[in-house]
Amino acid sequence: MNTIVIRTNSENKDFVNLVKQLDAYLKITDGDEHDFYNQFNNIDVLQHVVVLYENDVAVGCGAIKKFEDASMEIKRMFVKGDKRGKGYAQKIIEELEVWAKELEYKRCVLETGKRQKEAVRFYHKCNYNVIPNYGQYIGMENSACFEKQL
Repeated sequence: MNTIVIRTNSENKDFVNLVKQLDAYLKITDGDEHDFYNQFNNIDVLQHVVVLYENDVAVGCGAIKKFEDASMEIKRMFVKGDKRGKGYAQKIIEELEVWAKELEYKRCVLETGKRQKEAVRFYHKCNYNVIPNYGQYIGMENSACFEKQL
């Protein structure tokens, strides 16, 4: 199995297609709260995107964007359902963390939904620590926020 991770931006067609699949998945799991969360997921602002390819087919993605002076926020993490369990999300998040360090950021933060139990387990496994909900996620029952010092 040949896998590569490339750095790109939000104009990458494979990234756009993966995000459409992610949004369809989240629409189901977030239910009535989907529209609230979706307003914060505009990909036009993302300049630091990674796409993971398996045998030249895009199967996963993620992005980082500036959060605070020393922090990047991880956004739009996704691996296609039939490709999960192969370590692809790990490769994506590691590339995002390396990129954030290269850009001289000291910390990554992120938000995920508590209903995305696989995601919550994954971030714990990657040594992310739960933090109080930040920004637009304050007071959102379904939100779980995490951070990792780089």
